[in-house]
Amino acid sequence: MKPMKKIVVIGSTNTDMVIAGNKIPVPGETVSGGRFFMNPGGKGANQAVAVARLAARRGACEFIAKVGDDLFGRDTAVRMKKDGVDARLVVDRREPSGTALILVDPKGQNVISVALGANGALTGEDVAPYRKDVESAAVLLLQLETPMPTVVAAAEWARAAGVPVILNPAPAAKLPRALYSSLAWITPNETEAELLTGVKVADAAGAAAAAAKLIRRGVGHVIVTMGAKGVYCSDTGRLHPAEKVKAVDCVAAGDVFNGAFAVALAEGLPAAAAVAFAQKASAVSVTRSGARASIPFRREII
Repeated sequence: MKPMKKIVVIGSTNTDMVIAGNKIPVPGETVSGGRFFMNPGGKGANQAVAVARLAARRGACEFIAKVGDDLFGRDTAVRMKKDGVDARLVVDRREPSGTALILVDPKGQNVISVALGANGALTGEDVAPYRKDVESAAVLLLQLETPMPTVVAAAEWARAAGVPVILNPAPAAKLPRALYSSLAWITPNETEAELLTGVKVADAAGAAAAAAKLIRRGVGHVIVTMGAKGVYCSDTGRLHPAEKVKAVDCVAAGDVFNGAFAVALAEGLPAAAAVAFAQKASAVSVTRSGARASIPFRREII
């Protein structure tokens, strides 16, 4: 049997410093009594680990990122190896590794502030040595915690080689017009979809209108994740209801969804089945605390 190609993830890696408290403070307010812990995170790294755990085969994922010459960067290399991710980590001697400060309330809602550090210094030149890996991938998965020119360059390499590109446009940001035509899939949440299109996304009709606008710009297919409401898929033309679970921490839910969705597409599942697979994985993740710690293994959702 011919071995399956790798899914390549290019993106960020952070160390998350989390306080789980009774409430998320408003500006000027101090809230005490929380519990502090640290977790590995970063959208790119989370999605890479989700791919590795959910593909359930060795060598399923290659992760390209930039880290600082520090403890957090070295810890990233160790953790990636433990999770079976083939990590290509460029070391920056000037910038520290990325960090994120996260506040979580008892309902699992969160606010996050990210210091990009070395993530913000990942250039096309840093990624260029791995261009052949991108061009031979099953899927290229991207986010927006690394510089936009790097995202655009990698997407163009993949498109030219016939590799499908999934962009999770998070954190929310405007995209260069030229990028849209390189994207096989784009997976915004409600806020991101509204920022990109100007369309209010509060229900399936709004999601459909936003998706149609993105497709007119050149995107192949659109997924709009809508939290507890479910997921809108342009291919099926409907809202897929979310699984009913008791949410504890929603920090990595989107990352798990995107990693799982990439795995499903790489395995040849049609859109509806790929969405269902990703929803199952995401539903498990929100029942657990932490970003990386919440990512399920394949045996937990099949």
